[in-house]
Amino acid sequence: MKSLSSYGKKINSILGLLIISALLLIMIISFFYTPHDVTAMNIANKLKGPSSTHWFGTDEFGRDIFSRIMKGTQTAFFVGTVTVFIGVVFGTLIGAIAGYFGGWVDEIFMRLMDALMAFPGIILALMLVAVFGPGMLNTSIALGIIAIPSIARIARSGFIQHKEFEYVLSAKLIGLKPFKIMFRHILPNVSSPLIVAGSVAFAVAMLAEAALSYLGLGVQPPDPSWGRMLKDSQSFLVSAPWYTYAPGIAITLMVLGFYMLSNAIRDFMDPRST
Repeated sequence: MKSLSSYGKKINSILGLLIISALLLIMIISFFYTPHDVTAMNIANKLKGPSSTHWFGTDEFGRDIFSRIMKGTQTAFFVGTVTVFIGVVFGTLIGAIAGYFGGWVDEIFMRLMDALMAFPGIILALMLVAVFGPGMLNTSIALGIIAIPSIARIARSGFIQHKEFEYVLSAKLIGLKPFKIMFRHILPNVSSPLIVAGSVAFAVAMLAEAALSYLGLGVQPPDPSWGRMLKDSQSFLVSAPWYTYAPGIAITLMVLGFYMLSNAIRDFMDPRST
């Protein structure tokens, strides 16, 4: 049973890497080439089914859906990268300070994190986007702020555990400053769960961005967004189902790939999971 479980984990790891690698390759290619102009409209060619000219068909404005899916990978990876950067950097900093120093510092930071976590994620995202305004960068910032509390708690837990270890006590005895101990000695030893949390946050950011764009509050035209494409396609679900399938499958593959990848990273970094 153990060997079958290990075999299944390897398959998941390989599939996750293949999916993310394929999407990354599509994103890189989209910077230099797409089969058709993603913004060029051709009303005479609207809602055409998949063909050798338009692999995924065309939308209600005659734009090539496959080309827009390709460009949409840029939006997806941009939003995910900025979200994870903000969440991991600020979440780790807050969690490290709270966990290492404890006391009233810990109470203040954690109560602030509790206040953020008290709101459902999508509701908080809607509030932040309403304040910042819609757009790719503002959406990324809002989602990054939402990611901070969960990552801060993971970092805090690791720092609380490691600050009493012998190597930390030895570093204190020789007079190293707290921030040097925190980020040079403790952080490398608690980085594994943070990396896993970051990969999961990437997948969550994809779903949240798609939801916000579907509601018209995320990425705005003319920037292609898979969530926005889903919203635009719902009126043609019966007459042009290919219009809905393409962005829906793209979102599913992106999220599935990152969840598989996060599991692979966790298994690789945690020998107890093997």
